[in-house]
Amino acid sequence: MRVMIIGSGGREFSIGRVLKNDPEVSNLYFAPGNGATTMLGENIAIKDYEELAQFAVDNAIDLTIVGPEGPLTDGVVDIFKAKGLVIFGPSKAAAQLEGSKVYMKNFLAKYNIPTARYIETAHIGDAFKFIDSLSAPIVVKADGLCGGKGVIIAASHDEAKVAVSEMLSGKSFGDAGLRVIVEEFLDGYELSMFALCDGKDFILLPAAQDHKRLLDGDEGPNTGGMGAYAPTPLVDDLIYEKVKDRIVRPTLLGMQEEGAPFEGVLFIGIMIVNGEPITLEFNVRFGDPECEILMPLLKTPASELFYKAATKQLDTLNVEFYEQFAVGVVMASHNYPFDNSIPAEIVVDAIHHDEIAQNTHIAYAGVIEEEGKLYASGGRVLVCVGLGDSIKQARDRAYMLCGQVHFAGKKLRTDIAYQALR
Repeated sequence: MRVMIIGSGGREFSIGRVLKNDPEVSNLYFAPGNGATTMLGENIAIKDYEELAQFAVDNAIDLTIVGPEGPLTDGVVDIFKAKGLVIFGPSKAAAQLEGSKVYMKNFLAKYNIPTARYIETAHIGDAFKFIDSLSAPIVVKADGLCGGKGVIIAASHDEAKVAVSEMLSGKSFGDAGLRVIVEEFLDGYELSMFALCDGKDFILLPAAQDHKRLLDGDEGPNTGGMGAYAPTPLVDDLIYEKVKDRIVRPTLLGMQEEGAPFEGVLFIGIMIVNGEPITLEFNVRFGDPECEILMPLLKTPASELFYKAATKQLDTLNVEFYEQFAVGVVMASHNYPFDNSIPAEIVVDAIHHDEIAQNTHIAYAGVIEEEGKLYASGGRVLVCVGLGDSIKQARDRAYMLCGQVHFAGKKLRTDIAYQALR
């Protein structure tokens, strides 16, 4: 099988890593990939989606997997399917579940899927009136794509009003914030769940928990994610069944009703409030860094999983996962998430300890390659992943690997998975 992965981050590296070890995969391509994906396959420097689809035709690509949200909301899946290609991901119409938070919230309301009370508006007066009706903290969201940073949890009414003002004026997120959602803050614990969908059937993956804040103790600004672990012990079989019955199945049925059957990864941001799952948001792709910890737990061949999901055959698949835990710790560049950083050479010490060598690996993201050396190029640079028979063992191994990785200005949290271990 010849497989192409669209994207350039740690998520795409992680998918490529499991496919590289899949005996069914003969050739692996990344479009565009990063400085480290050449360890796994061939990077393709084609930006135009029509040209990329023609490359897939000319090179007999059997399966394309789309990693990030941008190409999905731009309609890359529709372009590939128009050429008769097999591609894993939602259509442009279905990708609105992430592309527009307003569309997503209205969809949840229409199909009676549990979510927080909200208003969606482009009018500052309406937003302020709704803010005054809520108790702080208050959640303010930009409508469009903001790279995972378009959500503000305001500690006061005044802070919420400032956030709304800056979004609606275009100051905060440009056009993505010209329509906003204001919603009540839910008090519970947050989870990430991922359902692989083929339009009709789905497979729910082990629940993960990520750490969005930059600093230990969940302090500092929101980021794209500073680490994650899975599966989380905060979820039992009853919660899994509630998520399937109250969220995933109604969503798939609702998207069929909307004329946009959902195929691909449905990422459900969930708040558990008094044992009940409430939908915070949908994304239409794997989370990052959640993907980096879910992929190594997958026992079923990844090529089979993605291909059957992309060809509406999930009902024929029995998916298995290793009975282990995975913890991923993000290493970010010096100025993340505020600004770009000067490229810095990455040095990984030789690993002599069998425990680290056999139970850890690096998923590379924000890296470039020059003359055989890898350099941190900014943002989230890499994820150190540890596996173990317990969360503590997996976490300890992940941090052992962190100690072997060096670059100027490296930044990481030291408390990933603390919720499960306290």
